[in-house]
Formats: sequence, C-alpha cells, structure tokens
Amino acid sequence: MNQAINKPKTYKFFVGNEKYETDQVQLTGAQIKAYVPDVAPGTKLSLEGHGHDPDLIIADDELVSLDEQHGGPRRFTLVPPANFG
Repeated sequence: MNQAINKPKTYKFFVGNEKYETDQVQLTGAQIKAYVPDVAPGTKLSLEGHGHDPDLIIADDELVSLDEQHGGPRRFTLVPPANFG
C-alpha cells in the first residue's frame, strides 16, 4: 500500500512583483524583508489592503498571517526611508 507523502504546506506572498514561498504560516515584517535582497536600512514594509481596506505599515517585529483565507497571497511593497531635509 502506497501512503501519500505529507508535503509541508507552502505559503506564498509577494513583495513588489516577486513571489516568495515559505513553510511558515506567519512571518514578522523583518523576516519578510529578509527574503528580498539589498533592502536599505530603514525601509518600511507595507501590506496591501483588500477592497476598501487601507494599506498597513508592518513593523519589523509584527507578525503577519500568510494564510490565503484573506483572498489569495498577501502582497507587500517596500517603502524607502523618507529623506526630509
């Protein structure tokens, strides 16, 4: 009898136009930014809102669920550090 091999579930998310995958259902803002090469220090992470929901800035230590019950993969954008002066 051939048993099905339990493959770990993967969670997909986008940062800009790049797709990333993880086996973690939750990641912090810092962990998400770590997937992206060459992120400048001070760069913020923005979670795209769904429908009429506003975009949210995600703190480095804030956990985000990547479960797709939210209407598909989560989408993030990087917000470069503001330069006032």
